[in-house]
Amino acid sequence: MLITALYEATDPALCAVAPEPPVEEQPEERSAPGRVGVVLVSHSRELAAATAALAKSLYGAGDPAPVAPAGGLADGGTGTSAELIRRAIGDADEGAGVVLVCDMGSAVLTARTLAGDGVRIADTPFVEGAVAAVVTASAGGDLAAVLAAAEDARTYRKVTG
Repeated sequence: MLITALYEATDPALCAVAPEPPVEEQPEERSAPGRVGVVLVSHSRELAAATAALAKSLYGAGDPAPVAPAGGLADGGTGTSAELIRRAIGDADEGAGVVLVCDMGSAVLTARTLAGDGVRIADTPFVEGAVAAVVTASAGGDLAAVLAAAEDARTYRKVTG
């Protein structure tokens, strides 16, 4: 038995092991998109930041969706900056789309130049629309739901009758 084992160990034909089949490389799995992001476009850096803070705090149920303020000019002055809006879109984008909530005038006009490919402008009042968009996005709403919730804020009545 020992002689047979030695013989088998030294004979390459008897010791050959069939090669293992090649392992197919799996395509890199893409993670599912995150939540819809919200960008607050205002002429005022302070207003955009305060509205973002308010909207996130009113969600109150944990981790809010990404919210990025894009207010004022790069030098801190009053106005609208396409570059600040573009950066804010990049910061808020988790792959599920971005809703822009604008205050007025040139904020809307500048935002229009950046809309498209998953970036939509909500026709909504600034503060109410921001809160509705952030709460809906934080709850997992898709782009259409976040946009609809923000735009529905236009119909909120504060006084009846």
